[in-house]
Amino acid sequence: MTWGIGQELQGGKYVIEQILGQGGFGITYKALQVNLIRPVVIKTPNEYLNHDPEYDKYIERFIAEGQTLARLSQDPHPHIVGVIELFQEGNTHCLVMEFVPGENLFQAVKRRGALPAAEIVTYIRQIGQALMVVHQAGLVHRDAHPGNIMLRSNGKAVLIDFGIAKQIIPATQSSTDKAANDGFAPYEQRHKGSRDPKVDVYCLAASLYYGVTGQKPTNSLTRKLDNERLIPPQELISSISKELNQAILKGMALETEDRPQSMQEWLEILSDKSLDPISKPEVSSYEQEVKKEPNVIQNKQIKTIKQIKTIWWLITLLMFNFLISSFLLVTYAQFWVWFLFVVCALALNVSGVWEQTKTGLEISDQLDKIWAEVRAKRIFDAVSANRFFGVWSVAVFFTMFMASPIAAAKLRTTFSQFHTFLILTVTSSLGIGLGWIIAQQLVKPAS
Repeated sequence: MTWGIGQELQGGKYVIEQILGQGGFGITYKALQVNLIRPVVIKTPNEYLNHDPEYDKYIERFIAEGQTLARLSQDPHPHIVGVIELFQEGNTHCLVMEFVPGENLFQAVKRRGALPAAEIVTYIRQIGQALMVVHQAGLVHRDAHPGNIMLRSNGKAVLIDFGIAKQIIPATQSSTDKAANDGFAPYEQRHKGSRDPKVDVYCLAASLYYGVTGQKPTNSLTRKLDNERLIPPQELISSISKELNQAILKGMALETEDRPQSMQEWLEILSDKSLDPISKPEVSSYEQEVKKEPNVIQNKQIKTIKQIKTIWWLITLLMFNFLISSFLLVTYAQFWVWFLFVVCALALNVSGVWEQTKTGLEISDQLDKIWAEVRAKRIFDAVSANRFFGVWSVAVFFTMFMASPIAAAKLRTTFSQFHTFLILTVTSSLGIGLGWIIAQQLVKPAS
């Protein structure tokens, strides 16, 4: 159950003010601690986890990690958000944390553009020191992207949103961390849900890349699957020193064995020398252009190849649906309407749109109502007799099996999550429509 604004918890000790975030595994609220008149953040697991057979284990883990963070808060770290308490409201376990005012790194870069190297490196070192403490306590943050790095007005950075609920991965869910921000999570986290501390090394190095260049780094899955190149920061901002450039690339090494093996090791690489502009060799403007030209050409070639791959894959989908629908319509196959609902779930899941957002909840409510109608057989009889509708359901169903998460990930390197979903659905429907036209011509002589 999602709490509404004004909901009182713990006998009126806390009052919910707004929902800050809602993902696949947890909900985050901003609330008022009434007795101290101060804002706080309350994190809870999502209620739908109740249906998972290992729900009790997830709650035990949520509580254990909350207690660990609470112990860290007994000796407060200036760059780690403080934990106030852990309590249970009804059947819901709640972790209360300090509310950190200010803007996050995403917002700062959006407002100011690329930050000066000295400023952003100072912030990143502070967060790195915080993560060292977290790792020593046996935890891994796994979400140290710019949105979780708050910048206070006093020049201090604070690591927030430890995402305990995000680290609860039910057996009924994909092990891929869907909550991870594109471009900031290493592929082993997105593909396997890794909890290794070297995940935080990659995330923090990627956040430094973003802060010092003002641009998101290349998606790790794209680098792994399509062999796409990570553009070195120095190619985007020529004033970046050689040492800073190397520290970022080292921390963002694609394979874990090529990265620094601890946060401390990476921070040592990110030394004072990384800010020394003298360490960067003098290069004439002509040499810079000569050096830059092959990279520009290479990037254009990679982009063209990626576009060709995307177009070819869409053509394959079109022909696949054309053949399936033609065959099914000619053979007069009969199908059940429930395939449509399986298709919708698969399409949304594959394209990455199906998350516990406001839109997702509205869609879920609509599907629940429609399914109730089907169970009551109010529309089943009318739709099951429609041969085209049945063929459309089954053909798209097969398409979504063909459109595996890896294939969808390739589409998402060019398109957004929602556009990926639309492309999958529209391409499938277009192929089926062509198949319907051909099938009608084939069955005319028989009639």
